[in-house]
Amino acid sequence: MYYASTKRTIDIIGSIISLILFFPLLLITAFLIKMTSPGPVFADIPNRVGKGGKLFRIYKFRSMIMNAHKLMKKDPEFKDLYEEYKRSSYKLYKDPRVTKVGKIIRKYSIDEMPQFINVLRGEMSIVGPRAYYPDELDDQQKKYPHTKALVKEVLEVRPGITGYWQVTGRSEVNFDKRIEMDAYYARKKSLTFDILIILKTPWAMISGKGAV
Repeated sequence: MYYASTKRTIDIIGSIISLILFFPLLLITAFLIKMTSPGPVFADIPNRVGKGGKLFRIYKFRSMIMNAHKLMKKDPEFKDLYEEYKRSSYKLYKDPRVTKVGKIIRKYSIDEMPQFINVLRGEMSIVGPRAYYPDELDDQQKKYPHTKALVKEVLEVRPGITGYWQVTGRSEVNFDKRIEMDAYYARKKSLTFDILIILKTPWAMISGKGAV
């Protein structure tokens, strides 16, 4: 109880401070997205899976062309890309849908900053497991059947803006290892561990290591 209430308090205070502190950067990013490519400022992506398996809309700056996710699944031009997407644990290292501004904001995780809104809404935490897509979880559990129990553990907590795997290897970590790390985090329930992850996050953002 102490861990949950303290973590939630930190989430609320931390999100408010972060949104105020980074407001100029958020404003500039939104302006650049609108000026350089047609479409909304926020990404038009499918809902993610949150605590208890509940779906929610995640707020991210749009780093791709408009309707990028729908096009990948339905446009014949992106058929091979979609197959590669599924084979590579739902990450692409060379994605033609990413815009010029998108490449920059993805590399330094600026596209993730609007997720502080999700934290304030109680859908996410500042630190937590990855917020997975529903089809990502389904497909990857078929590929790695031994991860089913781990997925259940992960869905017992709120997903995070940053987390254990994000500061360890980001997209260079395959699903089976990633979900194992996420489950370890969910099981640990340690504010000290949260603080260590937060302290490592700026370097992970600045270095851009493993980002796609």
